[in-house]
Parts: sequence; C-alpha cells; structure tokens
Amino acid sequence: MTQQVKIDRGAGISLWRQIAEWLKAEIASGTYAKDARVPTEAEIAARFDVNRHTVRRAIAALTNDGILRADQGRGTYVASTPLAYPISRRTRFSEIVSAQDKTPTGKMTAAAEEEADALIATQLGVNIGTPLWRIGTLRVVDGFPVLVSTSWLEKARFGNLPEIYDASNSFTECMKQAGVTDYTRKSTKVTAELIEPSDAIQLGLGEGQPVLVVESVNVGPDGQPVQYTRSRMAADRIQLVIENDG
Repeated sequence: MTQQVKIDRGAGISLWRQIAEWLKAEIASGTYAKDARVPTEAEIAARFDVNRHTVRRAIAALTNDGILRADQGRGTYVASTPLAYPISRRTRFSEIVSAQDKTPTGKMTAAAEEEADALIATQLGVNIGTPLWRIGTLRVVDGFPVLVSTSWLEKARFGNLPEIYDASNSFTECMKQAGVTDYTRKSTKVTAELIEPSDAIQLGLGEGQPVLVVESVNVGPDGQPVQYTRSRMAADRIQLVIENDG
C-alpha cells in the first residue's frame, strides 16, 4: 500500500508546485540519483491523494527545467542532479563543474564603471568613491543557467578587465594579466532572498522564487582584497558544500 504524504491545501501554493518541490527535494537529497527512475504518475498521485493531471503538470515543469526526462514507454528519469558547489579557499567555477563531468559555459552580461560605495569600499579595502569595474556574468551548466553574479574590482589595478574577461570568460585569466598570480577566498556569506525580475529572466525562473545569495571576497597572495562578488544561485540547481581546508 502506498503511504500517503500530506500537502498543505490551504497554503496558497498550487498542489502541482508542492509536488514538484517535493520531487526536487528528493533528488537533491540523493533519494533519486541521476538516471534513476522516479515513481509513476499513478504512484505519486496515490501518495499525495491528488489526480494524475496535477502530477503530470509537476513532472512537465521539472522536465522543462531539465531536472527530469521522459523516456517513451519506459517512464520518467532524473536527467540532472544539483551541482555540488564547494565553498573553500580555492573556489573556481569551471574546475568545480568539470570535476563532476558537467560542461561549464557562461558569458559576461554587463560591464560598467562605477564608484565604490561604503559597502563595497569596505569589502575591497579602498576609499569610498574609488573607480571600480562592475562585471555581470551568467554561469551555465550542461545548457542550464545556474547562477548570475556581479563582481567589483578596482579599475586602476584591472584597467582592461572587460576586454580580457569577454575574450577568456575567466576571472583567473584577468587576474594573471594584471599580475595577480593566484587568489583565494577570504570570506563567504550565504543568505537567501526572493529573486529579482532581471535575475529571474536570466535564470529562467518564475518571479518570486527563492535564490541563494553568496557574497564573497577574494584576496591575492599578499592578502589584499582583489574581488568582491555577489552571486545569486538557483536553489534547486546548486547544493553549497562548505569545506574545511584545515
């Protein structure tokens, strides 16, 4: 007998979305690994005491997001599991993604000059009003967007940063060309918020969805800050892993 799972019918959240969130949580927890078959529509419908049309809509939404795939005549399978994203002293997006047999891509979405406000000046250890580069980026894994970031770097130190990043798609390369031979993570702060409309468009998420917000400061070999970044991550596509570097 299928054990029923209660869902909140008075929460103001549609039943199909609650079922979709349950499935995403099961995948994120490892209950269903990549390429594993998920329960049938009938089994999920019985588990939640809903009709199959409701379940079908939840599965369709996750299929559209690239999380599930339907194999004709065989069932529905996990197409993609969340990216495990370690937070450590050396956090490099491309290396993290490639190590999990996934394909990293991305692009620069914005580049502009601006003066450091009080918050950014404190993070970068510069004076208020210092000229900065503000660089917007979009990161993609296996064709699906997972995070958008905004980074600030001192213009005097990284004069032609937009051109280098546009050509290399790599902050590591930008650092090297500015004479910063290596950089490490000094601090990371993780919070959550509702997604902004512009980020929702880039990440392909509905407005009002939650995102993880990761604020970080990278420092050069001399310990001086070189980059302050504010990343917004699709919460169902990334799992943050906090690593102790000893």
